[in-house]
Amino acid sequence: MDFELGERADDVRSQLQEMLRAGVPDDFLGAFTDDPADLALTMRFCAELAEAGLLCIGWPGEYGGGDGTVWDQTVVREEMWAWHEPRGPQYMGVNWVGPAIMRHGTPEQKARHLPPIAAGSVIWCQGFSEPEAGSDLASLRTTATRDADGWLVSGQKVWTSYATMASWCVLAAATAPSEPTSRRLTLFLVPMDRPGIEVRPIASMLGPHHLNEVFIDDLRVTDADVLGAPGDGWRIMRDALAYERVGIARYARCEALLARVREFLRDGWDDLPESVRTRWVRALIEIRVAKLLAYVAVGGEDGVDDAAASAARIVTTTLDQTVAELLFEALGGAALDTGTDAALHGAIEDHWRYAQAATVASGTIEIQRIITARKILGGR
Repeated sequence: MDFELGERADDVRSQLQEMLRAGVPDDFLGAFTDDPADLALTMRFCAELAEAGLLCIGWPGEYGGGDGTVWDQTVVREEMWAWHEPRGPQYMGVNWVGPAIMRHGTPEQKARHLPPIAAGSVIWCQGFSEPEAGSDLASLRTTATRDADGWLVSGQKVWTSYATMASWCVLAAATAPSEPTSRRLTLFLVPMDRPGIEVRPIASMLGPHHLNEVFIDDLRVTDADVLGAPGDGWRIMRDALAYERVGIARYARCEALLARVREFLRDGWDDLPESVRTRWVRALIEIRVAKLLAYVAVGGEDGVDDAAASAARIVTTTLDQTVAELLFEALGGAALDTGTDAALHGAIEDHWRYAQAATVASGTIEIQRIITARKILGGR
């Protein structure tokens, strides 16, 4: 199987790797740590990527992008995830918020929101999941009630990544609660500092800043805040989530970690049980399967198909967990060490923690299987 994406993609990859080596330290494990310098690094690095025309390389030039292809953007995703995602929370704006606004936004919304995303200067969060409507987003209970000045929104969101640091939120609410799913929801583009929004962090093993509750009490939104049309939220959400599910190139991190641990072991590789080395080879094969399915989803003629995106998500998130367990077995107790003196600066333990949540985030793996099965079985 030939995974080469062409000479231009190779040039983009080389440029990115050079920037990563120069701008991201070896012990960087992501933006969501106790050290504020880690988030500052991601903001600085995103600005550098934007200046080089790489942050949104696949976007049209009129929206601040690089007029590149989906494959150019795929290279960016892969290199970022292989280096512990130094774009930080920007991937949400780049991968799906921006494309959703391009496809469904008004000219005013495009002019207002797309340039800051392309410049890497704004952070977005996603107000979809609720306490009783996680994977079943169609049943969400946050409501937007129409009045003479627009809508008043009240409800609660949960598991909202980046809400403590985000400036804007794509907020889903029921504007016609008694209507069928296809007509009951509307999306709003809302500034996080607007009165009526309260954010409370949720402690978790994923680290600070990552997960939050958002309480909404008589939040004022207007017609200018609506993304698409009232009642069109479900269609736009499905479109956006398909982009999100292929926007995280987890397989690239798995491949990078296997290569780095193999180098770390050096002569100790020969001392590993044959069963571990056999599973190692199988994991490398699974990485190529995950990459192929991601490429199938990205390369669709009519954009990202939600079933193809779900299939890629299933394989990639289970791969995350397979590789995490394999690396733990290969390194033994050393895999639990953290800090600058640990193996790979603690990247193995960090990857294991995130891998446990991978099959829940962005829609549980069970929901991804249902979406895929319905497509295969013709909607039955």
